[in-house]
Amino acid sequence: MLSSVSVTALLLAALPIYRELTRRSDIWWTPLAMLVPFTDGTDRVEVYVRGEPLTALLHVGRVYVREDGRASVVAPGEVGLRFNNSDRVRAGRLPFLLVCAGVCGAVALALVLVLTGRLAYRAEETRA
Repeated sequence: MLSSVSVTALLLAALPIYRELTRRSDIWWTPLAMLVPFTDGTDRVEVYVRGEPLTALLHVGRVYVREDGRASVVAPGEVGLRFNNSDRVRAGRLPFLLVCAGVCGAVALALVLVLTGRLAYRAEETRA
């Protein structure tokens, strides 16, 4: 009975760890529909083109896009950013995963002790 409870507890504690280790890493990008405007993302990223900040180049109109043989100036509002937030999400889940790992270790130790007979119930001997 105790060994089946231990195995169940071990599997329940190991499941979040397994899920985290096998999760796709590309799901944490900002969706295209929620692009961050370039001017709002300057606290997290700076882009340089030939040594000059892209924000300055956009404001003076020195960035062009060539389409169908004609060039047009890129405005700052036309540039959007996508962020990969996997590092922030994983850092937020770390305390929970550490608790799960601790529970896995404790339950595995208890399971080994049960299977080797170290935690077997022994009735007290009565003195006559």
